[in-house]
Amino acid sequence: MSYAAPLKDMLFCMKELAGLEALSALPGFEDAGLDTAEAVLIEAARFCAEVVEPLNAESDRHPPIWRDGAVSTSVGFKQAFRQFAEGGWQGLQHPVEFGGQGLPKTIGAACAEMLNSASLSFALCPLLTDGAIEALLTAGSAAQRRFFLPKMIDGTWTGTMNLTEPQAGSDLAMVRTRAVPQGDGNYRLSGQKIYITYGEHDMAENIVHLVLARTPDAPPGVKGISLFLCPKFLVNADGSLGARNDVYCASIEHKLGIKASPTAVLVFGDDKGAVGPGAIAQRIGEENRGLETMFVMMNAARFSVGVQGIGVAERAYQRAVAYARDRVQSRPVDASLPAGAAIIHHPDVTRMLMTMRAHIEGCRALACVSAAAFDTAHHHPDAAVRQASQAFHEFTVPLVKGYSTEMSIEVTSLGVQVHGGMGYIEETGAAQHLRDARILTIYEGTTAIQANDLVGRKTLRDGGELARSIAGQIEVTESALAAHTSAAAKSMRRWLQASRTAFIDVVDFVVGHTRTQPTAVYAGSVPYLMLAGQLLAGWQLARALVVAEEQLADESLKGQGDAAFLQAKVATARFYAEHILSTLPGLRDAIVDGADSVGAMAVDSF
Repeated sequence: MSYAAPLKDMLFCMKELAGLEALSALPGFEDAGLDTAEAVLIEAARFCAEVVEPLNAESDRHPPIWRDGAVSTSVGFKQAFRQFAEGGWQGLQHPVEFGGQGLPKTIGAACAEMLNSASLSFALCPLLTDGAIEALLTAGSAAQRRFFLPKMIDGTWTGTMNLTEPQAGSDLAMVRTRAVPQGDGNYRLSGQKIYITYGEHDMAENIVHLVLARTPDAPPGVKGISLFLCPKFLVNADGSLGARNDVYCASIEHKLGIKASPTAVLVFGDDKGAVGPGAIAQRIGEENRGLETMFVMMNAARFSVGVQGIGVAERAYQRAVAYARDRVQSRPVDASLPAGAAIIHHPDVTRMLMTMRAHIEGCRALACVSAAAFDTAHHHPDAAVRQASQAFHEFTVPLVKGYSTEMSIEVTSLGVQVHGGMGYIEETGAAQHLRDARILTIYEGTTAIQANDLVGRKTLRDGGELARSIAGQIEVTESALAAHTSAAAKSMRRWLQASRTAFIDVVDFVVGHTRTQPTAVYAGSVPYLMLAGQLLAGWQLARALVVAEEQLADESLKGQGDAAFLQAKVATARFYAEHILSTLPGLRDAIVDGADSVGAMAVDSF
């Protein structure tokens, strides 16, 4: 079955939860109102459904081929990427001064979700390029921005992020790649990087590698890491491509999923290029402060990976619904139909589909609100508003990344379950979504790394002040729910309040015990992330419930809105409250009271 972008829900989130109209009043966003958003999303949906999605299954069966250092991507990818670039999609949310369209991240995130629903493998190339662009905008010199950004933004060149080495995974203090200064402002890189997404491919004229490396006199650990820009082909003074640099692809990986995305092993300084031994590179930003700049790229990528989770989950949900509508199996348990019925009439199938839908809509709403905070932080004229918005966005990034990707594994697994035995057969497509989703909780930092970030940088740094402030905003929504008498509103208020209380208890535990019992706190860090992520997603669905019920009750809106859509929003929010938020007090108990049992067994007993 074909992919249909959930445009109504995306536009609802933008208008009612993210406040797109207010964003469009900010400097630089004057032309980014709802009319623009709708037009852009409709065209993005067409492109993803007609051009990208048809490549997804075939490219999974026939992944890229590596031969003598060169990679040929799956059939159709090169042509699709050229259409993607010509459509201006790479530059959607990047500055106009470098050739972008300057639209809000709030709109860009929705377009990215569609692209990931169509093909996670294809979408990874622009995802990494976006991150490289953000890093250059933040720390690149004027010359670097002038030479590289226009070509990256128009899709002529793509970007990569080179962190991992065979001995250095998440522990970047162990990075060994060397950068030797040449006395002319350039450096020569030597070393090996692994797991480099689109580190080599045939879809663009040049590849701009952003590489973490050490200079000869760098101090040990993460304080001695610098960031370098190392293009596949050097760039001449007139902007044309020059000699082949000394960076080569030694191989590509054979993977469980995202098979059409070439994951490269890159070797720098093997004397295979036309420039002599050592890849020629330029330093980005200050020496020994590369990790700070790379975190800009990593944060952008982490948010984007969360959106990947939403995208693949949505695709799995749509496929499961279509199958459940068509597959006839047994009479309903209440004998409401005289003969065999489509399995969508069976309560456990309904439960699974509602679980999928509720998780997706909650994560989409949270990502949309987080993106709007990013936009506000970068464009609002009031410094205090910018600061508060930036803090909120940073708090939500590990939640969007961690919860949305963990959610995607559950949802794509449920998609297989809805299909029954047919879900285990590759031809139905359900299995590919599960295989593709499995990497999302791992790359750009595992869920545990996101949870450590939530504990350390986002909760402890201010003694839990921001976390409690967000809890206060949730309490305001609880008050709004109190004005509604429906069963859905009452149930949502009950479970939102219980979840907020559990969240505050965990924040107090984290703040109060990290110094004295760090192992106990970090034993519960991932459950804390899941509790926080599900709470904030549920909060957005609670806000959506309030809006939907008000619109359904407004006589002046009768006949103008989509009553079925609004009723579905209410039903989904209630399900989320009763089946997802209802579990959070138990998570609180596991975190606060269950830490001792995590480490109770001797290591030798495992």
